[in-house]
Amino acid sequence: MGEVFAGRYELVDPLGHGGAGAVWRVWDRKRREYVAAKILQQRDATALLRFVREQALRFEHPHILAPIGWAAEDDKVLFTMGLVRGGSVADLIRAHGPLPLSFTAILLDQLFQALDVVHRAGFVHRDIKPANLLLEATGTGRPHLRLSDFGIAVARDEPRLTDLRFIVGTPGYLSPERLLGADPEPTQDLFSAGVVACQMLTGQQPPRDLADQLSADPGWAALAGFPEPIRAVVARLLAYRPEDRYATAAEARTALKVV
Repeated sequence: MGEVFAGRYELVDPLGHGGAGAVWRVWDRKRREYVAAKILQQRDATALLRFVREQALRFEHPHILAPIGWAAEDDKVLFTMGLVRGGSVADLIRAHGPLPLSFTAILLDQLFQALDVVHRAGFVHRDIKPANLLLEATGTGRPHLRLSDFGIAVARDEPRLTDLRFIVGTPGYLSPERLLGADPEPTQDLFSAGVVACQMLTGQQPPRDLADQLSADPGWAALAGFPEPIRAVVARLLAYRPEDRYATAAEARTALKVV
């Protein structure tokens, strides 16, 4: 038997690391099922506050992976969520390279559905990337995406936990205005979704050089050879000025229907 946390959660094996802690597969003795658990040591006050915020989120949507419970013991805190067994979009790209356009369009549609719920609730995810897009093992050939890891998500009306001189998020997926210190806005998540779309279609990592990320003409995202409809959708997602992007995830989803 593995280590038991708070008398309920038996740690089975590590699954990886999220934005705010280690992620384990655990056996929930009360629910009598395997779940995923994120565990954080209570040493960093800012990280702990983000952790508490994340476990408090309760989005109910088939394309969002939300916390289902929490516990604390000694110097550690834990919260649990459903166990998603199909890996991530990052794993899929790593194993297979570029994804088919039709498959990518389904994933984007599901991502936009999830973002619409998050944004309507007044939150910005701030870490949209392939590793945070988990996949259910459907066994049908049709993907089922779950948006995960709300560790640095923030409500638009909440105070910042990070000094303005520091940028939180994953290099390569940040919008130009975020790199320049702008307040969180939903259009920043849509920019990140555009980066993810390019990565799914080309299999290529986004540039991490600051000059490239701040460029108003991201040549790496031109998608030469792809049909005009998907190029138009991605180009608008990646517009340099936030006001030139889709105003909402729902609007982006509508535009995607012609792809």
